[in-house]
Amino acid sequence: MKLNRLPALLAAAAVIAAPIARADAITDWNQTSGAIITEARIGTPPAIRIMAVVQTAARDAVEAAQRRDASAEAAIAAAHRISFVRHLPAQQPRIDAAYQAALALIADGPAKSAGIATGEAAANAVLAARADDVIAGEAYRPHASAGAYVPTAAVAVPQWSQRKPWLLAFAAQVRPAAPPSLASDAWARDFNEVKDFGGRNSTRRSAEQTEAARFWDYSLPAIYHGVVRSVAQAPNRDLAANARLFATVAQAMDDAMIAVFDAKYHYKLWRPVTAIRNADQDGNDATQREANWTPLIDAPMHPEYPSGHSILATTVATVLKAEAKGVALPVLSTSSPTAKGVPRRWASLDEFVREVSDARVHGGIHFRSATDAGEAMGKRIGELAVQGGGMPF
Repeated sequence: MKLNRLPALLAAAAVIAAPIARADAITDWNQTSGAIITEARIGTPPAIRIMAVVQTAARDAVEAAQRRDASAEAAIAAAHRISFVRHLPAQQPRIDAAYQAALALIADGPAKSAGIATGEAAANAVLAARADDVIAGEAYRPHASAGAYVPTAAVAVPQWSQRKPWLLAFAAQVRPAAPPSLASDAWARDFNEVKDFGGRNSTRRSAEQTEAARFWDYSLPAIYHGVVRSVAQAPNRDLAANARLFATVAQAMDDAMIAVFDAKYHYKLWRPVTAIRNADQDGNDATQREANWTPLIDAPMHPEYPSGHSILATTVATVLKAEAKGVALPVLSTSSPTAKGVPRRWASLDEFVREVSDARVHGGIHFRSATDAGEAMGKRIGELAVQGGGMPF
């Protein structure tokens, strides 16, 4: 996220985080959490990591409160406060305001007091269990010949794969096969698709494709959790089911980030803007250099393969498909600050995943092989989450 774009993005985020019809404390706090994280101005991987801790603490708080004479709503509020203050101390005034507003809706009494204590204990237990999820010091070594200048902007989270996963046994567990060889027909096909459709001045990309690409220029948790809320707010859902759902999704998304950055820094594949401006060096006669080609969306500061958005979208979709248990899903919807808060909707999870992957190609950020690999990885992680997430299937 570019700092000079933050004021506009934060204003739009405030719009999409505006109060909606109340469903339950879990979904209400999930929307508040998205706003708190957006205001903290942190990157996508750490934001997703924090959301996993918060949603896991909230799930454990609900389950503990329901085993005793305690207010689940108070427990949820307390779990959020403890988890957020530990990770985002600079946001404490915003966190405390949300906490006090939530408690004001709960009648004073023993159940409320017990709920607060239960939520605090649940959050502290999760924080203790994740204490060894240590982020190693960044030690990325730029590729350069001795004495040769290379751009000095820092790359994003090269150490992320060294973290402790929630569901995966190890970071490389779902690492995909290598991307297509530069000499292959598959490489030429991928190259020419993104060159034709992903350039800032493309005449092949439609207005709808441009709109979707700009929408998915955003990647903080709120954009994906909005889709999850579409399911959580469906009729006949209960608090405990939603607590488990959001925790399962959040843990799976965090593992998706661990897995995708493992693969990105293992393969170190160039971005389309680099490949297209250097196509005379790839040894493939079916690719042609374009000296001033620029993507529609600014390229993130990490390697191209696989696609982070594609792994996240498919991870979320896989969990939601299992949660539906054969019941028709509601219309799915979410909003994006990079689209001025205007929502987009999908009739199915497959349609949602396809749009996300297409948007990354049409934005000039990814080759098709990267979105395909990301989808395959996300499906495997989503399935692991469903098997181990404690949801009542």
